[in-house]
Amino acid sequence: MLVQPVHAGEPKTAEPSTPRPAPDSISAKDYSADLMQLYRESRLEDPRVLASYSRAQSSKEQQREAFGGLLPQISANAGTNRIRQTNELTDQVYNSENYSLNLTQALYNKAAWENYQKFKSLARQSGDESRDAQAEATVDLAQRYFAALAADDELELVQVERRATQKNLDRVKALYEKRLAMITDKLDLQARVDLLAAQEVDASNQVRVTRAALSEIIGRPVKEKLRRVRDDVQLRVSAQSLDSWVRLAVEESPQLQASQHAVEAAGAALRAGKGGHYPTVSLNLSAQNSNEGYNNALAPKTDSYVAGIGVQVPIYSGGSTSARVRGLYQDQITAEQQWEATRRQVVKETTNAYLTADSSVEKISANRNALASAEQSSVAAQKAFSYGVVNAVDVLTSVQNEFKARRDLLKTQYDFITNLLILNRWAGKLSEDSVESVNVWLSSNGKADPALDRSSSQ
Repeated sequence: MLVQPVHAGEPKTAEPSTPRPAPDSISAKDYSADLMQLYRESRLEDPRVLASYSRAQSSKEQQREAFGGLLPQISANAGTNRIRQTNELTDQVYNSENYSLNLTQALYNKAAWENYQKFKSLARQSGDESRDAQAEATVDLAQRYFAALAADDELELVQVERRATQKNLDRVKALYEKRLAMITDKLDLQARVDLLAAQEVDASNQVRVTRAALSEIIGRPVKEKLRRVRDDVQLRVSAQSLDSWVRLAVEESPQLQASQHAVEAAGAALRAGKGGHYPTVSLNLSAQNSNEGYNNALAPKTDSYVAGIGVQVPIYSGGSTSARVRGLYQDQITAEQQWEATRRQVVKETTNAYLTADSSVEKISANRNALASAEQSSVAAQKAFSYGVVNAVDVLTSVQNEFKARRDLLKTQYDFITNLLILNRWAGKLSEDSVESVNVWLSSNGKADPALDRSSSQ
């Protein structure tokens, strides 16, 4: 489900009213792709998704690096020297060896601790930004998918309208030869046919452009048919209020959560800067084995073990620490203002998506009624023309109105589904399940939507 409040209707609307028989075989030209298939491909091929995942993983490693600064630091050293020592009593050459093992553990280091807290918040910020980037990529995929569908629709509608107008033109030409039609009617219809021919060229080019946009995300040419919205589903938004959606978005939006973590990281960085005024305390343990004595003199091999506690108190650094703190304070204010700007954007985008999706439900119903009326008007106009009641311009106008209604219905359906995904994106609920719930609204065979079928008016 998209989320609990937005869904694909009751189970009875998720399946065709009449089961379709399984095909005996599938040819390459009949193969079709749906939104879910392209979504799964894009998860593996979209550079934005892959880059966002890599950034999130990098931030996790930076957090682990900062945490390592709080753990014991152990080092081992080994060395050998060739020494010649000469004085009034001796002149000797010998080898010296030394081996040591050192351990340092911070007991109190406010700057290091707050630095770790900063990177922990930054890792969470990157994780939320990755979620938001993936949600944005999902919405972009859906928009390009339905843009490609709209281009396919436009090409098919232009072709069908051109055939219908050509049919009327042929009738008018026949009547004109019998002196039963005016030259203006023939010229008007001919002009419309020529215009539709030009529009068909543009529509064909737009099909290629929109497929190229899909291919950019998928990483391969997308040439198969795209599955259309079925006519047996109920597209609707639940009765949950706009205020509920806004509250959900403010609480769950990954973009807003990322901004919140940015504020937390800025606060930790400020505390780390102030830690430059605090003393540091560390435990030092070392073990050494060497045969080298004072002033590189040869001595018996000796094992030395040292344990100590070091305290470092900063007194004055030329004012650089205070200046850094003041700069970090301004960074915190910036992060807080960016959070507020993001919150307002989330509220605005959620409101826009909800209102647009909600109004689209009524528009879909109204456009269905408008299409039914336009079809009847077109059929009536053609019959009236055959009886000489109306002229060819009236028929041309009715055909144009019919196909405008078809385009409006298809566009409204695509806008509705896209805004549902946008709404869920800002609410932080857009996932693979959301795409799957939308995918059930698409036909399983790629046949034309009724809005493209003009058999009733042929």
